Amino acid sequence: MLKHLSIRNYALIDHLNLDLPNGMITITGETGAGKSIMLGALKLVLGERVDLKSLKNSDEKCIIEADFLIKKNNFLSFFIEHDLEFDENTIIRREILPSGKSRAFINDSPVTLDILQKLTSRLLDIHSQFETAQLLNEKFQLDLLDHFSSLQEDKNEYEKIFTQYHLENRKLQELKDKLLTGSKDQEYSKYLLEELEKAELDELQFDELQSNFNLMKNSEFLAQILSESKQIIDNEDVGLLQQIQVIISRMDKASQVSIDVEKLLGRINGIKAELQDISFESENLLEKLEFDPIKFEEYNQKINLIHSLLYKHKVSDIKELITVRDDLAKNHLDLEQIESLIFESEKKIEECTEILSKRAKILSSKRLENAPVLEKNILKILSNLGMDKSQIEIKVDSLKDFTPSGTDKVSILFSANVGMPIQPIVKAISGGERSRVMLAIKKIMAENVELPTLILDEIDTGVSGRIANEMGKLMRDMSKSMQIVTITHLPQVAAKGKIQLKVEKQENKGKTTTGVRKLSEEERIEEIAQLISGSDVTESARQQAIELFK
Repeated sequence: MLKHLSIRNYALIDHLNLDLPNGMITITGETGAGKSIMLGALKLVLGERVDLKSLKNSDEKCIIEADFLIKKNNFLSFFIEHDLEFDENTIIRREILPSGKSRAFINDSPVTLDILQKLTSRLLDIHSQFETAQLLNEKFQLDLLDHFSSLQEDKNEYEKIFTQYHLENRKLQELKDKLLTGSKDQEYSKYLLEELEKAELDELQFDELQSNFNLMKNSEFLAQILSESKQIIDNEDVGLLQQIQVIISRMDKASQVSIDVEKLLGRINGIKAELQDISFESENLLEKLEFDPIKFEEYNQKINLIHSLLYKHKVSDIKELITVRDDLAKNHLDLEQIESLIFESEKKIEECTEILSKRAKILSSKRLENAPVLEKNILKILSNLGMDKSQIEIKVDSLKDFTPSGTDKVSILFSANVGMPIQPIVKAISGGERSRVMLAIKKIMAENVELPTLILDEIDTGVSGRIANEMGKLMRDMSKSMQIVTITHLPQVAAKGKIQLKVEKQENKGKTTTGVRKLSEEERIEEIAQLISGSDVTESARQQAIELFK
């Protein structure tokens, strides 16, 4: 239930705080006093879009805060699912900034509008004489009969199997599509895989392969350079080693008398050793440079193959090629494997179909059994609401295919007057009749389902005194099991509230604001008397007001 409502800087409201009890609450006030402003604020709590024009002071933010008393067993799973802190006294807040941005909070945790709407749709139901399109919705008509028939547990069991059935059908279709295109795709995938496997990528040292190829490709040029260099180093008459040996002999004598020369001699000996090593390595390399045309072609083909595979698979190195090969091997299914999977899937669908058929029959049976009872209950309430000539039929038709709700289509047929053909309610019902039918349905649902706080916005408009009295009784009966807030101009309805709030405009320093206050018993009598007689309250109207309270 809605325990408290706080509105700040919204439309004509500066700051409003309302404590709301359980039961039936009536709201009255002159036309234009601002009753619709309260509804607009509540709709923001429901997650409706923001209009910057609704800010009273455009330089300050608007805050709408609603405190709800909720039951743990009904809502704990929602809070856990969305990682929110649960509190039986849950506070929902909507803030509108002067910039036009809005923020939503549940127990001080910021949430998206989608999460806000999912929660508040279970807490608050605003219903006006202009908002009865829900009645015309086929899903609503089906859910109405199911709630009346207490089918929630049966539907949950059905829906579990239907989910499996749906997923298995989708899987089967994917397998069939793969089988249909599999022969061509599979042959090409197989060719790619074989091509990669022949490349022996795991044992391949590609950098070494390229190095050996380059050596062989340039062997003649390299042999010439190495031979010339070796000659420069080793020539017996003018080679570098011979010249260095001359220097060593001379410095050896000088080193006997100078430490500095001795140091230089050590460095010269190091150069000699390095040149000797270079000469030795050059000799070894020259031996390897022998050109082998068979190996050269083998290297060339291997390198060309690797480059073509890199280009074909749009990758840059051997490691990525190995990943491509492994993915092809992993995803490669032959046609026999696909056919085996199709057989298994079809078997599972058959099992689901058998169970679904049984559970769908249970749903259909209970719907057919309870439809006439629901018809009678609605007609009984409508009779009290001045629609005693109405006819209603809740039709349950069978469908060929399974749906998330079974194999039934439920539609409400209606006729408001004798002699009028009974037809789908969308064609047969006027605006005023629709409000009363919807109220009757809400009454029945309140008896079978735990409904949220219900706000009724002038749905009694245009009805006579006797009918208004009956509508008021109906609302009062409903308020025994739920919280009802009804905005009304009719004294017969206003008198039946547990408490009565009055919306009124006030002027202060040239500014108009809207306020809401709880009326005392004496004020209620005066207010209802005014609804009866108009602005000039007569003693007779006061007596009628007192009688209405009785």
